[in-house]
Amino acid sequence: MSRNRLKLKTQVIWLGTRQQLSKATVQSLTLTNATVQYIAALSRSCFFQLRQLRSIKQPLTIEATKTLVHAFVGSRLDYCNSVLVCVSGQLLHKLQVIQNAAARIIAGTKKYTYERMKPVLPELHWLPVRQRITYKTALLMYKCIHGLAPSYLAAFCQPTSHCAGRSNLRSANLQQLQVPQTKTCYGNRSFLVNGPAVWNSLPVALHC
Repeated sequence: MSRNRLKLKTQVIWLGTRQQLSKATVQSLTLTNATVQYIAALSRSCFFQLRQLRSIKQPLTIEATKTLVHAFVGSRLDYCNSVLVCVSGQLLHKLQVIQNAAARIIAGTKKYTYERMKPVLPELHWLPVRQRITYKTALLMYKCIHGLAPSYLAAFCQPTSHCAGRSNLRSANLQQLQVPQTKTCYGNRSFLVNGPAVWNSLPVALHC
C-alpha cells in the first residue's frame, strides 16, 4: 500500500469505575506529536510545490512568480496557522525555512538563511511566520469585536469593563478583554485565551 493511501486509526479506551467514568468531561484528546506531523506534512507539500515552480520560473515575470508562489505555498502556510500558536521556535523555524525558500524563488537569491532573507520579506510585504500567526489572530479578534465573525467566536470576547468588580480597573479603561487563566500550555493555545491576549497586546489606538 502506498504511503499516501495509508491511514492510521487510533482507538481510545477509558478505564475506571462507573462513578469515575461519569465524571469524565474530556471529549477529545490532543496527541503531543500531532503538531509535529502537521508541520512535517506541510513542509513536504510546500517544497514539492517549490520544486515545480523552480522548474518553470525562467519564462515567468516577477509578478506571475509572486502570484504562483502565493497560490501554491503562501496559502498553505496561512491555512489554519492559528493552531500553531505557542508552538516551539524549532517547529516555527521549519515553516520559516519554507517561507525563505519561497522568497528566494521570487528574489533570485542563492542562499535563503533568515538573516539573508530578512530585507527581502518587507519588499514582498510578507510578515515572518510567527508574526503572520499573530496577525491572523488579531484580525479574527477585530472581526469578533465588530460583529463580523460567527457568534460562537464573538462570545469569547468579554470586555474587562463588563466583568463584575473589574469595571474600574485600568484595563477596563483601555478597552481590554478578559483573559481566562489556565493551568496547562494547551489551554494557553486555545482561541479563548490566546485571542484576547493578542488583542490586549495591541496598541490602544487599534482597539477602536
